[in-house]
Amino acid sequence: MALRKDYYEVLGVSRDAADEEIKKAYRRLAMKFHPDRNPDDPQAETRFKEASEAYEVLRDPTKRAQYDQFGHEGLNGTGFQGFRSTDDIFSTFSDVFGEFFGFGSASRGPRPQAGADLRYNLTISFRDAAKGKELELRIPRNEKCAECSGTGAARGTRPETCRQCGGRGQVHQTQGFFRITVTCPVCQGQGEIIATPCASCHGRGIVRTTRELKVRIPAGVDNGSRLRLRGEGEPGIYGGPAGDLYVVVHVEEDDVFRRQGQHLVVTKEISFVDAALGARIEVPTLDDPVPMDIPKGTQSGHVFQVNGLGLPHLGSTHRGDLLVEVQVKIPTRLTKQQEELLREFARLEEDRPLKKVKRFFGKAKEAVKG
Repeated sequence: MALRKDYYEVLGVSRDAADEEIKKAYRRLAMKFHPDRNPDDPQAETRFKEASEAYEVLRDPTKRAQYDQFGHEGLNGTGFQGFRSTDDIFSTFSDVFGEFFGFGSASRGPRPQAGADLRYNLTISFRDAAKGKELELRIPRNEKCAECSGTGAARGTRPETCRQCGGRGQVHQTQGFFRITVTCPVCQGQGEIIATPCASCHGRGIVRTTRELKVRIPAGVDNGSRLRLRGEGEPGIYGGPAGDLYVVVHVEEDDVFRRQGQHLVVTKEISFVDAALGARIEVPTLDDPVPMDIPKGTQSGHVFQVNGLGLPHLGSTHRGDLLVEVQVKIPTRLTKQQEELLREFARLEEDRPLKKVKRFFGKAKEAVKG
């Protein structure tokens, strides 16, 4: 058995060569020893195969790591045993030669293709986003034609193998001294021809329809959130997987609450008397109102925090808080008695014993309520 050459020596690069350096080295050797440039030259063909084998291993991180650690024996577990012919090389490196020599790569017959992803814009209310809700959506999309089972051929018929390419989806052409592979112009790379198209889908294998889906909107979802529904996008072709459906949530503004992350923010007006003397008020929540104590001397704009009454975190039982911002309401129309009390308060402010101030606020509170 002939001794196999070191791959780094074959390409003429160091063992720590970067991917781009390895690629350039192979390009140089591939162009020099390409069979179309060296017809009937066994030595050039051998050098071409050696360079291609070296590049196939060193361009792959897993194979390269195995080779670096265990040499040629380390490649046994990777399934790579070299190339049997130049056709194997052209098939494996069709994209590489297309990049090297300016030719497009071609597909080899009908390959499985994943379906396209779809996007659906969903507008929901602030309360539905906060508490979660199950909704039914109507999604327009393509589906596999039931009449022909997605083949595109009329019932009782089957797609025929393309005679031009023999079902491979590609044909060989010669340009100068290069032989290149291009997409079959007859079947457009599909490898099959539909002689009698299905009347329902006109040979496309898919039909336009509307699918009804039930979607659970999780509690606490935010504006701009995307919900991914796997396999609910466009169908794949030739056995490929279906795409996904992305539901993009748009949340309407609420008349009462504002959102601050997972916290709810609400503004509550209180009278200046309640702000000065303190009071118990009710504040709204996503459910029933709850009582909250306003301490004496509360200033306008002060924010109180009620733990656990905010929005739930997605995928968690933990909730944000309710933030209550109080705004002290100043009366715009006062009675004479109220004006007199306020003037008395202003006088007391200059020299106010504690009992007089308490007595004044008692009278002021009664006057405001009256």
